[in-house]
Amino acid sequence: MLPAPRTPSPSDAPGLNWGVIAPGGIAASFAQALHTHTEQRVVAVGSRDAQRARAFAAEFGVPASYGSYAELLDDRRVDIVYVASPHSAHFSLAMQAIAAGRHVLVEKAFTRNAHEAEQLIEAARERGVFLMEAMWTRFLPHTDVVRQALASGLLGEVQTVTADHGQFMVPDAAHRLYAPELAGGALLDLGVYPVSFASMVLGPFASITAVGTKAFTGVDGQASVVVTNEAGAHGVLNTTLFARTPTTASISGTLARLEIEGAFYAPSTVRLISREHGLLDTFVPAQREGGLCYEAAEAARCVAAGRLESELMPLAETLRIMRALDEIRRDLDVVFPGE
Repeated sequence: MLPAPRTPSPSDAPGLNWGVIAPGGIAASFAQALHTHTEQRVVAVGSRDAQRARAFAAEFGVPASYGSYAELLDDRRVDIVYVASPHSAHFSLAMQAIAAGRHVLVEKAFTRNAHEAEQLIEAARERGVFLMEAMWTRFLPHTDVVRQALASGLLGEVQTVTADHGQFMVPDAAHRLYAPELAGGALLDLGVYPVSFASMVLGPFASITAVGTKAFTGVDGQASVVVTNEAGAHGVLNTTLFARTPTTASISGTLARLEIEGAFYAPSTVRLISREHGLLDTFVPAQREGGLCYEAAEAARCVAAGRLESELMPLAETLRIMRALDEIRRDLDVVFPGE
């Protein structure tokens, strides 16, 4: 049978005051989840567009809005900063927040490349501040069910992992996912989910092979990736901007398999299916909406405990994933301007 999740309620996490950098769509979802499901609050928002910051503040009841990131970082009420910009700015904005002595949560993918990730991690450790990648899937209850099933040997020896994340994005050179200068493409925005999932299940990759198709702007439009670990297990992963895919995932072992409904990276149903006896058990999450609250709660617990990173999404794991994404992009022949 599937284990029950051990995930603490986000509403029980310590209160933190958040500053939001770059108030776009994901920042709006984050603020909504925070204010609905936790005791934490966004107290300041910063944007290069003061009017945009004011609109965000009005929508979510945020007391302070700023027309520059520097002003937000000077606000002493801010305990921790959420960097929600396009990938191209993650490194510079997170570095500014670290230099200001703020704890930092950085949207996935963490940075454009592993070199930037290494520098951020080193800077955070030197400054003594908390730093984490906002890979929200790692903190959800159904992910804890998966972790426990793997640790208990419920599946036997894992042989194959599958995961995909594809969304149809209307071709538009102005859209951030089609913009090379914003580190666009399927891989860093969508493909990071299957890659991160495979890394969680398989551990460090022993080999990575990728093929892909570029979009009309030169970013990666679609990629199919096969990874292996030292034990010889395979991960078969796909991401695309060109079609809406099932966004499901599975883990198949010698005794049983787990099937995770789409979208596997959001609060999802998990099914345990025996090799010989069929469906054995099903986990259905109690909460489907507002899943970003779980990563915020984890950050709050870590900060309150004085930890500089999360055990659920350690910085070494984030760095391994960035190195894997770099290797995939090399296979795809995709380089971002300024790299």
